[in-house]
Amino acid sequence: MAAKTHPEELKRLKDLQQKAIMGGGEKAMDRHRSKGKLPARERLDLLFDKGSFVEMNDLAESQCIDFGMDKRKVPGDGVVTGFGTVDGRTMFAYAQDATVLGGSVGTIHGQKICRIMDEALKVKAPLICLNDSGGGRLHEGFFASRNVAGMFLRNTAASGVIPQISCIMGPCAGVSVYSPALTDFIIMVEKQSQMVITGPKIIQDVTGETVTLEELGGSDVHSKVTGQAHFVTKTDEESIKLIRYLLSFLPANNEENPPSYPCDDDLERKNTNLTDIVPAEFKRAYDMHEVITEIVDSSEFLEILPEFAPNIITALARMDGNSVGIVANQPSIKAGCLDFNSSDKAARFIRFCDCFNIPLVNLVDVPGYFPGVDQEQAGIIRHGAKMLYAYAEATVPKITLALRKEYGGAVMAMCSAGMDVDLMLAWPVAQLVVLDTAAAINIIYRKEILVAENPEEFKKEKIEEYNYKYSNPFHAASNMLVDRIIEPAETRTQIIKGLKMLKNKKRPEPFRKHGNIPL
Repeated sequence: MAAKTHPEELKRLKDLQQKAIMGGGEKAMDRHRSKGKLPARERLDLLFDKGSFVEMNDLAESQCIDFGMDKRKVPGDGVVTGFGTVDGRTMFAYAQDATVLGGSVGTIHGQKICRIMDEALKVKAPLICLNDSGGGRLHEGFFASRNVAGMFLRNTAASGVIPQISCIMGPCAGVSVYSPALTDFIIMVEKQSQMVITGPKIIQDVTGETVTLEELGGSDVHSKVTGQAHFVTKTDEESIKLIRYLLSFLPANNEENPPSYPCDDDLERKNTNLTDIVPAEFKRAYDMHEVITEIVDSSEFLEILPEFAPNIITALARMDGNSVGIVANQPSIKAGCLDFNSSDKAARFIRFCDCFNIPLVNLVDVPGYFPGVDQEQAGIIRHGAKMLYAYAEATVPKITLALRKEYGGAVMAMCSAGMDVDLMLAWPVAQLVVLDTAAAINIIYRKEILVAENPEEFKKEKIEEYNYKYSNPFHAASNMLVDRIIEPAETRTQIIKGLKMLKNKKRPEPFRKHGNIPL
């Protein structure tokens, strides 16, 4: 055997690396691009700081030889894995390559993903998953299942330890959608990506139903109906830009605080137009987005799940340059009532913020839970309890502001006194009561109203009396249910002062394995 030489072995390395870069080949790459999709490595190049990405296991390949697979081996086995920096911070990522066997998850493919997930957990750095896979690789039978299950195990182990962000960048089915479902955020690309457990053909064969892949699991379905897609973008490039922006609000792991940025928005800035945005008349609606825009740094925030359960707003923003999580009722939709979907949406977001040391700012204008047979039968009690559980369990700073209505059980669900809120604020027009005044009077004085000489006049008198005594924040403040009544113009300043005071908050917890949230 001839002795090896450096030039020969370097050429062999370069040839293999070039083959890996070409994925499924030139024709497959052309088809991929014709759909408006970027190749896996180009997606990663956009994600990471220029020149920082280091690919791992780029020459790993399938060991399967059945079904002609011995002739279809490709270095990398349909997934690119590695690490680099995003805005100077270490991150880990994988990007599935749909040009190689449809990005299907085979034994080595799954092993590579598990390997990079292990490294992310060791280093305690965020994991970004760029998914573009038709599911499990049938050519390898049950052998691939171990690493598929391993991905789910690692997603779960990483939950609450490092941020995990998934971007669905093509049709994903079966096992390829369970892993994203276990991560913190899912981004979908409009008309380009779909998520389904079983495809239209199987559904038609089994149930006789006819449906397209887009109707079954497109971005509209998951952003508006199922609540599984937190964001929807139009292109690969827009998705990557969004991931980088989202990461700017998040810490590397659960032991660190989110990054802080210089704030050029005056901390003493008055919010004089809040009284124009929010009518004092409770039956008049307004857009809570305008309130958030007014009080956060530079009027900038990132809304989570904007089209799912829009009667509640969940968003990441900055105040004084630091990340905050905002949970706010939306009076312009269902009057801001809570329902079973909004309860789930808020509870998950609250728990995410608590995992990653992001303080919670709650903007409350809620008339109660949305009434109806469908709500009761859908389990509003169980779903509503998730919000109670999430707030009660959260150890991060919690500041609640009552803008107008705080009625009934929804008061506690939005984190009031008694729910370990750290600072309870209210505007002078706010009402913190069990029930709307008129409804309360109808119940309390039911018999008296029936026999009154002038029932309407009697009710009016009692409503005024009740409003003066109970339906105001002054009564709540006198009982220490409100810590401070503030002028609307002072809202931004007072919240920031509260956040500064709570910066070093610690709440020791009794030992337990974990609680049993009412899922």
